[in-house]
Amino acid sequence: MAKVAFLGLGVMGYPMAGHLVKAGHQVTVYNRTTAKAEAWVKQFGGAIALTPKLAAQDQGIVFTCVGNDKDLHQVVLGDEGVIHGLKPGAVLVDHTTASADIAREIGTALTAQGLGFIDAPVSGGQAGAENGVLTVMAGGDEAVFNQVKDVIMSYARCAELLGETGAGQLTKMVNQICIAGVVQGLAEALHFARSAGLDGEKVVEVISKGAAQSWQMENRYKSMWAGEYNFGFAIDWMRKDLGIALEEARRNGSHLPLTALVDQFYSEVQGMGGNRWDTSSLLARLEKSRK
Repeated sequence: MAKVAFLGLGVMGYPMAGHLVKAGHQVTVYNRTTAKAEAWVKQFGGAIALTPKLAAQDQGIVFTCVGNDKDLHQVVLGDEGVIHGLKPGAVLVDHTTASADIAREIGTALTAQGLGFIDAPVSGGQAGAENGVLTVMAGGDEAVFNQVKDVIMSYARCAELLGETGAGQLTKMVNQICIAGVVQGLAEALHFARSAGLDGEKVVEVISKGAAQSWQMENRYKSMWAGEYNFGFAIDWMRKDLGIALEEARRNGSHLPLTALVDQFYSEVQGMGGNRWDTSSLLARLEKSRK
C-alpha cells in the first residue's frame, strides 16, 4: 500500500483516484472546487486537503491531472504548490496533457530539491479512466518510473517509459495527431456512405473486418451515424492538445498539414456550438455542408 495524493478530480482524475483506493492505497485528494473533493470522499473514502501543498505533505507519490500548462504551474510551483509540501525522495506524477516545456521546467525544479518527477499523460478517454484501462505515456528517470509504475497500473493497462522528461508529453502529441487524422477520415467515409445511399451499419460491419478498422470506427461510428456527439473527449480539449502539437512542430521543424487542417475543421464545429461535443463531431460539419 502506498500513501498518495491525487490533485484534480475532473472527468479523468475522479475515477483514476477512485481506482487507487480500490487498489488498496491511502489517498488524499485536492480539487479547486472543494465540493467535488467532498463528493469523491463520500464515494471512496480518503481525506481532503485544502491546498496542493497540504495535499503533498507526507505523501510518497503525488498525482496531478489538471487543465493546462498554467493550471499545472500554479498547482506545482505556485505559492501553495506541491513543491513546497513534498518530502525528500517523494515523486510527482503528472497526468495532465500539457507542453513538453512545462514538463521540463517542473522536472528541473523538483530534481533540484531531491524530488522525483514523471510526466505521464494518458490516453483512453473518460471510459478508459472509469474502467481502469488507460494507456500511460511517461517521460523521466527510469529508476523513478519503476518506483511508481505499479501504483500507476491501478488505473492503466499499459504504462511505458518513452525517454527523458518531456517524452511523455511529446508522445501524447503523436497520439493526438493520429486521432485527428483517423477521425477526419472516418467522418468523411460515413458522410460519403450516407450521400451514396448506403446502409452505414452494414458498410462498417464489412470494412471493419479489413484494413480500414480502427478504434474510432469500432467505438464511434454508431453514435456518429446517429448524429450524437456526447460520448467522450470534448473539442475544446482536443483543440488545446492540437495547439500544443502544432506549436511543438513549429519548433522542431516537422510538417503537420493534416493536423492543422483538422484543427481548423474543429474550430468550425465550435462555431456551430459544438465546443463540448466529442471529437467525432467532425461529421456534423460535413453533414451541415450537405444540407
